[in-house]
Amino acid sequence: MAVTVIWHNPRCSKSRETLKLLEARGIAPGVRLYLQDPPSAAELHAALAALGRPAADLIRWGEPAARALGRSAPEADLVAAMAATPALIERPLVIHGSRAALGRPPEAVLALF
Repeated sequence: MAVTVIWHNPRCSKSRETLKLLEARGIAPGVRLYLQDPPSAAELHAALAALGRPAADLIRWGEPAARALGRSAPEADLVAAMAATPALIERPLVIHGSRAALGRPPEAVLALF
């Protein structure tokens, strides 16, 4: 059986809604409070591979530090920035086995199951 993990920020309404949606479907994901337990660059690369999307799609572009980087920054720079400043990571991210989805909207993660 595939392991399910949510990179969760309890202060984020979308993150709370996604976790609640999963639990309502009988899915009990591991909860990673990624702001307190930041993913490494290697973990971010693995998450991006599972998403099948570039690093720019996992950045919270409304954050000043992200805007300072710019959307055309090299992939490695974006990953390094997210590893150093986890608040730049879009949330919530649900990883299920070798696949991942962003919970924006929360129902988007249901395609993993």
